[in-house]
Parts: sequence; C-alpha cells; structure tokens
Amino acid sequence: MAAFSLSWLTSPLSIVIIVSLVIGLVMVVLFGYTSDQKAIGIAKDQLKAHLLAVRLYRDQIPVVMGSYGKILRGTGRYLKLAFMPLLYVIIPITLLMVQIDRYLGQTPIPVNAPFLLTVHMNGGDALNDATLNLPDEITTTAPAVHIPANNDVVWRLVGAKEGKYEVKIAVGGQTVEKTVCVGNDLPRISTVRLRGQFWSRMFSSAESALPQNSPIESIAINYPDRDIDIAGYGMNWIWLFFILSMIAGFIFKELLGIQI
Repeated sequence: MAAFSLSWLTSPLSIVIIVSLVIGLVMVVLFGYTSDQKAIGIAKDQLKAHLLAVRLYRDQIPVVMGSYGKILRGTGRYLKLAFMPLLYVIIPITLLMVQIDRYLGQTPIPVNAPFLLTVHMNGGDALNDATLNLPDEITTTAPAVHIPANNDVVWRLVGAKEGKYEVKIAVGGQTVEKTVCVGNDLPRISTVRLRGQFWSRMFSSAESALPQNSPIESIAINYPDRDIDIAGYGMNWIWLFFILSMIAGFIFKELLGIQI
C-alpha cells in the first residue's frame, strides 16, 4: 500500500496537481503582500459602479458615454495598481515552469525505440568530418544522413537499456557530448544542447553551452512529448497547470480575502 501511494505521488499527474495548488497559494499570497489592497478594492468598486450605471441608464446616451469613459480610466488605474505585483508573481513562476518542463515536457526514449540525433554545423567541411562515439547500450540503426542544405547530419539510434548516457560527437579535432535518457522514469531531460544563444538555452536547454570555438551549433534529440491523461484526453502539463493553478488561486483568494 505504501509503495502504491509513493508511486502515485511521483506520477506526472500528481506532481502537476500538487505544484498547481502550491503555486496558486503562493501566487495569491505574494500578490497580496506586494499590492495596495485598499486601492485595488476601491478601484474595483468604482468599476462595478460605472458598469451598473451603464445598465441602469442605458437610455440616457450622455450618461452611458460618460460611464464608458470612467470605465476606461478605472481599468487603467486598476492595471497600474496590479502591474508590479503581477510582475513579481509572473517572473518567478515562469522560471519555475521552465525547470518543471525539464521533467514533465517530454518522456525519455523508450527502450528499443528508434530516435534521431541531429547535429547542426556552422558549415564548411565539418558536416562530412563528424563522427559518432556511442556507449555500448546505444547503437546506430542506419548510416548517417547528411543534409547539406541545412548543415545537418542525422543519426538514427536505439537504446537497449534504461539509463542516462553520453553520446560523443567528434569534429574538427574536438569532441562534445550530448546526454540521452532512455527508459520510462522522470529524469531531467534536455532536448537540445546549444552553442551561445543565452536566452534560448535558458528556456529550451538544460545542458551547458557548447564551446564557442566548436563547429557544432546545436545537438538535438527528438524526445516524445509527454501528454497527461485526463479522462481519456491527453493534455500537455502546462495547460493543466494553468487551469488548476488559476482555480486554486481563485479559491485561495476567497479564503484569504485578498483582492486581485
């Protein structure tokens, strides 16, 4: 029974549910501490009053037009009050989601399932000089395919055993590595390793940068996307997280009496 409970807690669905609840709570509390709650409450009450005036005096055009103008000004005032608190909330949550996506965005390569390793070069003779050095657990299933138009060389590989492995690509007298995850666990997955491109690496790569003097610009693996099953419907974890965290945020907002 304990083993079953532990396996449920470490399943992708349970992780998303727990993270969504925690983030929903943190989001509301952080917004409450960083915002002017009294001013937000007044701004929202004024907006409600102007909206009510539009409904009550809809036959009096001057009053309605004046109320619409006040609604626009009131909306701007509310957005001004909420902007910085939302910024304090959004930035850390975005960075956290990037890290969580390393574990939940893709699945490891299934054992004995073919996958592609794509190496993108900066041109020149490097495309024809690249060689691949594999661990014993990973083998090639077809000759390398060279795509000169894209400066790419592609290998089709297969992993015979679960685990995390390093494949090595040698070109121009240099050797670089790319991590490959095989199995069905929840490892930290990096779909691509990049040279430079700081912002791209921050959001799309979980590995260190390739050497600046390397002829290789990127090394990518086509990991399968992970879908979380909800009532027979596969859903990306980010959409599920967004829905659940918003629901949790509204619930905690009411429980804690925080104006948003």
